[in-house]
Amino acid sequence: MNPSMWRKALQVIPHVSKEEWQKLDVISKWLISTRAAVLIMTFLSGAFAGIFAFRAGQFDLVKWLLLTVGLIFSHATNNLLNDFTDFSRGVDQDNYYRAQYGPQPLVHGLMTKRQHLTYAAVTGAIALVIGIILVVMTNLWTLLLLALGVFFVFFYTWPLKYIALGELSVLLVWGPLMIGGGYYVITGSWSWNVVLASLPYALGVTGVIFGKHIDKYEMDKERHIHTLPVVIGERNARYTLLGMLILQYVLTLVLVIMGFYTLVMAAVVLAIPTLSKIWPMFRGPKPAEKPADYPDVWPNYFVAAAFIHNRSFGMWFMLALIIDAVLKVYILK
Repeated sequence: MNPSMWRKALQVIPHVSKEEWQKLDVISKWLISTRAAVLIMTFLSGAFAGIFAFRAGQFDLVKWLLLTVGLIFSHATNNLLNDFTDFSRGVDQDNYYRAQYGPQPLVHGLMTKRQHLTYAAVTGAIALVIGIILVVMTNLWTLLLLALGVFFVFFYTWPLKYIALGELSVLLVWGPLMIGGGYYVITGSWSWNVVLASLPYALGVTGVIFGKHIDKYEMDKERHIHTLPVVIGERNARYTLLGMLILQYVLTLVLVIMGFYTLVMAAVVLAIPTLSKIWPMFRGPKPAEKPADYPDVWPNYFVAAAFIHNRSFGMWFMLALIIDAVLKVYILK
């Protein structure tokens, strides 16, 4: 057991040698191979679904716990299958982008294909069992949501990512499906207002994957992986990403004006200082080499900037939403 590595793997994607890997416990290996540091984004989507349910006076702790754990294991399964698919298709060869910023168990020989698939199968089975339990607890509409989740888990990497639909998939999954669908699973009611309210945070998550695809623009272009940045061009992709980050604030304020949110949700503007810090990075292409004063997350560049902003926006969004929900439930009845 190595709790210190668990904490590290939940914060960053740690570099480990083959010798260090062999000494790790199974939980540490699972956390590293699933890139657990990014699973926080899925936890937040599950948390938002729960807060919206509480806001509507229909929160169910058991359903929320099952939903959130199921979503996290689904995301982890997708990350494992993503690595397996790209490795099997030869994408990760020749020091490909993902093999540089952290351990890629198959590329670096830390796992065999069989071991990797075993991790994916067990992780996916846990997610599927939780999904089936939620279907039994609710109704067949939850089965439809489960089926959509399974579809994106299996087909995001190929073909969706290869035909410029990966970014749209992330927007749909982390917003309408996770938050809107999660709200439905908890409450038994579908709300288009919640779906709309899910988009500010979903845009942030989409910005993270968009930033990653800009970072590996040249590599993906060479390998004929037609992500959206490859299709629209590197410069257009940078400005599109900035537009998505701005739209997070605009949509939140529109929902305040519509009366869906109380004025307290305007607190998301407290994330603007973080946006202003990363803004200059988008004025030009990614540097050819790591800047001298750059943190040890290279070759992550635009993705790191988008992740930092998403963490700040997500924190203020959550704090404001909790206060907004308390006001709606206990004061503004």
